[in-house]
Amino acid sequence: MKNFSYEIQHIDKYTGARAGVFHTPHGDILTPVYMPVGTQATVKGMYPRDLKEAGSQIILSNTYHLYLRPNDELVKKAGGLHKFMNWDRPILTDSGGFQVFSLTKLNKIRDEGVYFNSHIDGSAHLFTPEKVMSIEENLGADIIMQLDQCSEYGYTHAQSELAMERTYAWLKRCADAKTRNDQALFPIVQGNMYDDLRMESLRRAKPFATDGIAIGGLSVGEPKQRMYELLELIRPELPEDVPRYLMGVGSPDCLIEGVKRGVDMFDCVLATRIARNGTAFTSKGKTVVRNAKYAEDFTPLDEKCDCYCCKNYTKAYLRHQINVGEMISSMLLSLHNITFLHKLMADMREAIFADSLNDFAEKFYSEYGRG
Repeated sequence: MKNFSYEIQHIDKYTGARAGVFHTPHGDILTPVYMPVGTQATVKGMYPRDLKEAGSQIILSNTYHLYLRPNDELVKKAGGLHKFMNWDRPILTDSGGFQVFSLTKLNKIRDEGVYFNSHIDGSAHLFTPEKVMSIEENLGADIIMQLDQCSEYGYTHAQSELAMERTYAWLKRCADAKTRNDQALFPIVQGNMYDDLRMESLRRAKPFATDGIAIGGLSVGEPKQRMYELLELIRPELPEDVPRYLMGVGSPDCLIEGVKRGVDMFDCVLATRIARNGTAFTSKGKTVVRNAKYAEDFTPLDEKCDCYCCKNYTKAYLRHQINVGEMISSMLLSLHNITFLHKLMADMREAIFADSLNDFAEKFYSEYGRG
Protein backbone atom coordinates (compact mmCIF):
# COMPACT_ATOMS: atom_id res chain seq x y z
CA MET A 1 0.00 0.00 0.00
CA LYS A 2 1.30 3.46 -0.92
CA ASN A 3 2.03 5.64 2.09
CA PHE A 4 1.37 8.89 0.23
CA SER A 5 -1.16 9.87 -2.40
CA TYR A 6 -2.71 13.11 -3.61
CA GLU A 7 -6.35 13.31 -4.61
CA ILE A 8 -7.52 16.35 -6.55
CA GLN A 9 -11.12 17.06 -5.57
CA HIS A 10 -11.84 20.12 -7.70
CA ILE A 11 -10.09 22.55 -10.04
CA ASP A 12 -11.37 26.12 -10.31
CA LYS A 13 -12.41 26.45 -13.94
CA TYR A 14 -11.29 30.08 -14.23
CA THR A 15 -7.91 30.01 -12.48
CA GLY A 16 -6.94 26.33 -12.45
CA ALA A 17 -6.45 26.49 -8.67
CA ARG A 18 -6.64 23.07 -7.05
CA ALA A 19 -8.49 21.77 -3.98
CA GLY A 20 -7.33 18.36 -2.88
CA VAL A 21 -6.40 16.01 -0.07
CA PHE A 22 -2.89 14.71 0.58
CA HIS A 23 -2.94 11.34 2.31
CA THR A 24 0.03 10.78 4.69
CA PRO A 25 0.87 8.26 7.43
CA HIS A 26 -0.07 10.80 10.12
CA GLY A 27 -3.32 11.97 8.58
CA ASP A 28 -4.89 13.73 5.63
CA ILE A 29 -4.00 17.30 4.65
CA LEU A 30 -6.66 19.36 2.90
CA THR A 31 -5.17 21.67 0.30
CA PRO A 32 -4.44 24.45 -0.35
CA VAL A 33 -2.66 24.56 3.00
CA TYR A 34 -0.51 26.98 4.99
CA MET A 35 2.04 25.24 7.23
CA PRO A 36 3.30 27.03 10.38
CA VAL A 37 7.04 26.81 10.99
CA GLY A 38 8.28 25.16 14.19
CA THR A 39 12.01 25.61 13.72
CA GLN A 40 13.19 24.16 17.04
CA ALA A 41 10.46 21.48 17.26
CA THR A 42 7.97 24.11 18.42
CA VAL A 43 6.05 26.92 16.77
CA LYS A 44 7.20 29.97 18.72
CA GLY A 45 4.65 31.13 21.28
CA MET A 46 2.15 28.37 20.50
CA TYR A 47 0.96 25.28 22.38
CA PRO A 48 0.28 22.27 20.11
CA ARG A 49 -3.32 22.23 21.37
CA ASP A 50 -3.73 25.86 20.24
CA LEU A 51 -2.24 25.06 16.83
CA LYS A 52 -4.85 22.37 16.39
CA GLU A 53 -7.63 24.68 17.52
CA ALA A 54 -6.37 27.29 15.03
CA GLY A 55 -6.61 24.72 12.23
CA SER A 56 -3.00 23.59 11.73
CA GLN A 57 -2.91 20.35 9.77
CA ILE A 58 0.87 20.07 9.38
CA ILE A 59 3.86 21.92 10.80
CA LEU A 60 7.52 22.27 9.81
CA SER A 61 10.71 21.69 11.75
CA ASN A 62 14.27 22.56 10.81
CA THR A 63 16.93 19.98 10.10
CA TYR A 64 19.91 22.32 10.61
CA HIS A 65 18.81 23.56 14.03
CA LEU A 66 17.71 20.16 15.35
CA TYR A 67 20.94 18.56 14.12
CA LEU A 68 22.92 21.07 16.20
CA ARG A 69 20.57 21.07 19.19
CA PRO A 70 19.52 18.68 20.70
CA ASN A 71 20.88 16.50 17.79
CA ASP A 72 19.01 14.09 15.59
CA GLU A 73 20.21 10.98 17.40
CA LEU A 74 18.57 12.20 20.61
CA VAL A 75 15.31 12.87 18.77
CA LYS A 76 15.47 9.36 17.34
CA LYS A 77 15.91 7.94 20.87
CA ALA A 78 12.86 9.93 21.94
CA GLY A 79 10.81 8.12 19.30
CA GLY A 80 11.11 10.70 16.51
CA LEU A 81 9.81 14.23 16.20
CA HIS A 82 6.15 13.31 16.54
CA LYS A 83 6.65 11.89 20.02
CA PHE A 84 9.42 14.31 21.01
CA MET A 85 7.24 17.37 20.37
CA ASN A 86 3.88 15.71 21.07
CA TRP A 87 2.44 16.35 17.61
CA ASP A 88 0.38 13.53 16.12
CA ARG A 89 -0.31 15.18 12.76
CA PRO A 90 2.00 15.39 9.72
CA ILE A 91 5.41 17.07 9.96
CA LEU A 92 7.73 18.34 7.21
CA THR A 93 11.45 18.86 7.73
CA ASP A 94 13.52 21.01 5.41
CA SER A 95 17.04 19.96 4.48
CA GLY A 96 18.82 22.64 6.50
CA GLY A 97 20.55 23.89 3.37
CA PHE A 98 18.97 27.33 3.44
CA GLN A 99 20.05 27.90 7.06
CA VAL A 100 23.60 26.81 6.24
CA PHE A 101 23.70 29.44 3.50
CA SER A 102 21.89 32.22 5.41
CA LEU A 103 23.07 31.88 9.03
CA THR A 104 26.80 31.60 8.55
CA LYS A 105 29.33 33.38 6.43
CA LEU A 106 31.73 30.56 7.24
CA ASN A 107 30.61 28.00 4.70
CA LYS A 108 32.20 26.44 1.67
CA ILE A 109 29.96 24.86 -0.93
CA ARG A 110 31.59 22.03 -2.82
CA ASP A 111 30.26 19.24 -5.00
CA GLU A 112 30.56 16.80 -2.11
CA GLY A 113 28.44 18.98 0.18
CA VAL A 114 28.52 22.07 2.39
CA TYR A 115 31.25 22.71 4.93
CA PHE A 116 30.07 25.11 7.62
CA ASN A 117 30.67 26.33 11.15
CA SER A 118 27.90 26.25 13.71
CA HIS A 119 26.36 29.64 14.45
CA ILE A 120 26.20 28.49 18.10
CA ASP A 121 29.77 27.53 18.97
CA GLY A 122 31.76 27.72 15.73
CA SER A 123 32.26 23.95 15.51
CA ALA A 124 32.96 22.55 12.03
CA HIS A 125 30.44 20.38 10.20
CA LEU A 126 29.78 18.92 6.76
CA PHE A 127 26.33 18.46 5.26
CA THR A 128 26.34 15.97 2.40
CA PRO A 129 23.14 14.71 0.73
CA GLU A 130 23.70 11.38 2.46
CA LYS A 131 24.18 13.04 5.85
CA VAL A 132 21.04 15.11 5.44
CA MET A 133 18.99 12.03 4.56
CA SER A 134 20.33 10.28 7.67
CA ILE A 135 19.40 13.26 9.87
CA GLU A 136 15.91 13.56 8.38
CA GLU A 137 15.30 9.84 8.75
CA ASN A 138 16.32 10.09 12.42
CA LEU A 139 13.92 12.99 12.90
CA GLY A 140 11.17 10.95 11.25
CA ALA A 141 9.03 13.62 9.58
CA ASP A 142 6.42 12.56 7.04
CA ILE A 143 7.79 14.85 4.31
CA ILE A 144 11.51 15.41 3.88
CA MET A 145 13.39 17.74 1.56
CA GLN A 146 16.50 17.17 -0.50
CA LEU A 147 19.70 19.09 0.17
CA ASP A 148 19.76 21.90 -2.39
CA GLN A 149 21.73 25.05 -3.13
CA CYS A 150 19.52 28.11 -2.97
CA SER A 151 21.26 30.71 -5.13
CA GLU A 152 20.89 34.30 -3.99
CA TYR A 153 18.81 36.89 -5.81
CA GLY A 154 21.19 38.78 -8.07
CA TYR A 155 23.35 35.77 -8.97
CA THR A 156 24.56 35.71 -12.55
CA HIS A 157 23.27 33.12 -14.98
CA ALA A 158 26.52 31.16 -14.66
CA GLN A 159 26.41 31.18 -10.85
CA SER A 160 22.74 30.17 -10.88
CA GLU A 161 23.39 27.39 -13.36
CA LEU A 162 26.12 25.95 -11.17
CA ALA A 163 23.79 25.96 -8.16
CA MET A 164 21.03 24.33 -10.23
CA GLU A 165 23.38 21.62 -11.48
CA ARG A 166 24.59 20.96 -7.96
CA THR A 167 21.02 20.78 -6.67
CA TYR A 168 20.25 18.11 -9.26
CA ALA A 169 23.37 16.11 -8.45
CA TRP A 170 22.49 16.25 -4.75
CA LEU A 171 18.90 15.20 -5.50
CA LYS A 172 20.12 11.99 -7.12
CA ARG A 173 22.33 11.27 -4.13
CA CYS A 174 19.48 11.99 -1.69
CA ALA A 175 17.19 9.61 -3.57
CA ASP A 176 19.87 6.89 -3.51
CA ALA A 177 20.51 7.39 0.22
CA LYS A 178 16.86 7.43 1.33
CA THR A 179 15.81 4.17 3.02
CA ARG A 180 12.46 4.80 4.71
CA ASN A 181 9.24 4.16 2.76
CA ASP A 182 7.13 6.08 5.28
CA GLN A 183 8.77 9.38 4.31
CA ALA A 184 8.05 11.37 1.15
CA LEU A 185 11.10 13.00 -0.45
CA PHE A 186 10.26 16.21 -2.34
CA PRO A 187 12.73 17.34 -5.01
CA ILE A 188 13.29 21.10 -5.24
CA VAL A 189 13.11 23.22 -8.39
CA GLN A 190 15.82 25.90 -8.42
CA GLY A 191 17.22 28.15 -11.16
CA ASN A 192 17.09 31.62 -9.63
CA MET A 193 15.26 34.18 -11.80
CA TYR A 194 16.26 32.66 -15.16
CA ASP A 195 13.50 31.11 -17.25
CA ASP A 196 15.69 28.54 -18.96
CA LEU A 197 17.27 27.36 -15.71
CA ARG A 198 13.89 27.07 -14.00
CA MET A 199 12.53 24.92 -16.80
CA GLU A 200 15.64 22.75 -16.91
CA SER A 201 15.60 22.27 -13.15
CA LEU A 202 11.94 21.27 -13.29
CA ARG A 203 12.60 18.82 -16.12
CA ARG A 204 15.28 17.12 -14.06
CA ALA A 205 13.27 17.11 -10.83
CA LYS A 206 10.07 15.61 -12.26
CA PRO A 207 11.20 11.96 -12.36
CA PHE A 208 11.86 12.18 -8.61
CA ALA A 209 8.50 13.82 -7.81
CA THR A 210 6.70 10.59 -6.94
CA ASP A 211 5.01 12.07 -3.84
CA GLY A 212 5.36 15.83 -4.25
CA ILE A 213 7.49 18.63 -5.66
CA ALA A 214 8.85 21.85 -4.16
CA ILE A 215 9.65 25.22 -5.69
CA GLY A 216 12.57 26.89 -3.96
CA GLY A 217 14.63 30.03 -4.34
CA LEU A 218 11.67 32.42 -4.58
CA SER A 219 10.56 35.16 -2.18
CA VAL A 220 14.24 35.89 -1.60
CA GLY A 221 14.22 39.59 -2.45
CA GLU A 222 12.90 39.63 -6.01
CA PRO A 223 9.81 41.70 -6.93
CA LYS A 224 6.65 39.74 -6.22
CA GLN A 225 5.57 40.08 -9.83
CA ARG A 226 8.71 38.23 -10.93
CA MET A 227 7.86 35.36 -8.60
CA TYR A 228 4.37 35.19 -10.09
CA GLU A 229 5.81 35.19 -13.62
CA LEU A 230 8.10 32.26 -12.80
CA LEU A 231 5.21 30.33 -11.24
CA GLU A 232 3.22 30.89 -14.42
CA LEU A 233 6.20 29.82 -16.53
CA ILE A 234 6.66 26.43 -14.85
CA ARG A 235 3.02 25.73 -14.12
CA PRO A 236 2.16 23.90 -17.38
CA GLU A 237 5.04 21.47 -16.80
CA LEU A 238 4.47 20.79 -13.09
CA PRO A 239 3.24 17.26 -12.32
CA GLU A 240 -0.52 17.14 -11.86
CA ASP A 241 -0.90 14.17 -9.51
CA VAL A 242 1.27 15.31 -6.57
CA PRO A 243 1.14 18.35 -4.27
CA ARG A 244 3.16 21.42 -5.25
CA TYR A 245 4.95 23.20 -2.43
CA LEU A 246 6.13 26.83 -2.68
CA MET A 247 8.81 27.22 -0.03
CA GLY A 248 9.07 30.18 2.33
CA VAL A 249 5.98 32.11 1.18
CA GLY A 250 3.31 33.20 3.64
CA SER A 251 1.98 36.74 3.24
CA PRO A 252 -1.76 36.82 2.49
CA ASP A 253 -1.36 38.31 -0.99
CA CYS A 254 1.34 35.80 -1.97
CA LEU A 255 -0.78 32.92 -0.67
CA ILE A 256 -3.68 34.03 -2.85
CA GLU A 257 -1.54 34.57 -5.94
CA GLY A 258 0.26 31.27 -5.40
CA VAL A 259 -2.99 29.32 -5.10
CA LYS A 260 -4.29 31.01 -8.26
CA ARG A 261 -1.18 29.69 -10.01
CA GLY A 262 -1.72 26.08 -8.98
CA VAL A 263 0.33 25.84 -5.77
CA ASP A 264 -1.00 23.56 -3.01
CA MET A 265 1.33 23.99 -0.02
CA PHE A 266 3.05 26.99 1.60
CA ASP A 267 5.14 27.74 4.68
CA CYS A 268 6.58 30.86 6.26
CA VAL A 269 7.76 32.22 9.62
CA LEU A 270 6.14 35.60 8.87
CA ALA A 271 2.96 35.03 10.91
CA THR A 272 4.75 34.45 14.21
CA ARG A 273 7.67 36.78 13.50
CA ILE A 274 5.49 39.87 13.00
CA ALA A 275 3.40 38.81 16.00
CA ARG A 276 6.49 39.04 18.20
CA ASN A 277 6.99 42.56 16.82
CA GLY A 278 3.44 43.60 17.69
CA THR A 279 1.82 43.30 14.25
CA ALA A 280 -1.28 41.38 13.20
CA PHE A 281 -2.94 40.30 9.98
CA THR A 282 -6.57 41.44 10.01
CA SER A 283 -9.39 41.47 7.48
CA LYS A 284 -8.70 45.19 6.98
CA GLY A 285 -4.95 44.79 6.48
CA LYS A 286 -1.95 44.73 8.78
CA THR A 287 -2.49 46.30 12.20
CA VAL A 288 0.56 47.51 14.13
CA VAL A 289 -0.92 47.09 17.60
CA ARG A 290 2.00 48.76 19.40
CA ASN A 291 1.05 52.12 17.84
CA ALA A 292 -0.17 54.82 20.23
CA LYS A 293 -3.52 55.20 18.47
CA TYR A 294 -4.64 51.87 19.97
CA ALA A 295 -3.97 52.93 23.60
CA GLU A 296 -7.70 53.42 24.26
CA ASP A 297 -9.12 51.15 21.56
CA PHE A 298 -11.35 48.68 23.36
CA THR A 299 -12.43 46.79 20.26
CA PRO A 300 -11.22 43.33 19.20
CA LEU A 301 -8.18 42.94 17.01
CA ASP A 302 -10.42 41.73 14.17
CA GLU A 303 -14.20 41.67 14.54
CA LYS A 304 -14.44 39.02 11.81
CA CYS A 305 -12.18 36.60 13.68
CA ASP A 306 -13.37 34.12 16.29
CA CYS A 307 -9.97 33.07 17.67
CA TYR A 308 -9.35 33.13 21.43
CA CYS A 309 -7.46 36.42 21.15
CA CYS A 310 -10.20 38.25 19.30
CA LYS A 311 -13.00 36.85 21.44
CA ASN A 312 -11.39 37.85 24.73
CA TYR A 313 -9.02 40.80 24.36
CA THR A 314 -8.93 44.33 23.00
CA LYS A 315 -6.32 46.23 21.05
CA ALA A 316 -5.70 48.40 24.14
CA TYR A 317 -4.90 45.33 26.24
CA LEU A 318 -2.67 43.84 23.57
CA ARG A 319 -0.80 47.13 23.16
CA HIS A 320 -0.24 47.36 26.91
CA GLN A 321 1.20 43.83 27.04
CA ILE A 322 3.46 44.56 24.07
CA ASN A 323 4.77 47.72 25.68
CA VAL A 324 5.55 46.06 29.01
CA GLY A 325 7.20 43.12 27.27
CA GLU A 326 4.87 40.37 28.46
CA MET A 327 5.03 37.06 26.61
CA ILE A 328 1.25 36.87 26.34
CA SER A 329 1.25 39.56 23.66
CA SER A 330 3.37 37.41 21.32
CA MET A 331 1.35 34.32 22.16
CA LEU A 332 -2.02 35.94 21.50
CA LEU A 333 -0.90 37.67 18.30
CA SER A 334 0.74 34.47 17.03
CA LEU A 335 -2.45 32.55 17.68
CA HIS A 336 -4.45 35.16 15.83
CA ASN A 337 -2.10 35.41 12.84
CA ILE A 338 -1.93 31.66 12.33
CA THR A 339 -5.71 31.38 12.69
CA PHE A 340 -6.10 34.17 10.13
CA LEU A 341 -3.94 32.40 7.54
CA HIS A 342 -5.64 29.04 8.11
CA LYS A 343 -9.03 30.68 7.61
CA LEU A 344 -7.75 32.36 4.45
CA MET A 345 -6.72 28.98 3.05
CA ALA A 346 -10.02 27.37 4.06
CA ASP A 347 -11.96 30.22 2.42
CA MET A 348 -9.93 29.83 -0.78
CA ARG A 349 -10.57 26.09 -0.76
CA GLU A 350 -14.29 26.78 -0.52
CA ALA A 351 -14.05 29.33 -3.33
CA ILE A 352 -12.26 26.80 -5.55
CA PHE A 353 -15.12 24.34 -5.15
CA ALA A 354 -17.47 27.15 -6.19
CA ASP A 355 -15.29 28.18 -9.17
CA SER A 356 -15.14 31.66 -7.65
CA LEU A 357 -11.53 32.14 -6.55
CA ASN A 358 -11.10 35.27 -8.67
CA ASP A 359 -14.17 36.85 -7.05
CA PHE A 360 -12.93 35.87 -3.61
CA ALA A 361 -9.52 37.40 -4.27
CA GLU A 362 -10.99 40.70 -5.48
CA LYS A 363 -13.23 40.94 -2.41
CA PHE A 364 -10.34 40.12 -0.10
CA TYR A 365 -8.07 42.70 -1.70
CA SER A 366 -10.76 45.38 -1.60
CA GLU A 367 -10.81 45.10 2.19
CA TYR A 368 -7.24 44.05 2.98
CA GLY A 369 -5.25 45.88 0.33
CA ARG A 370 -2.92 44.43 -2.25
CA GLY A 371 0.23 44.18 -0.12
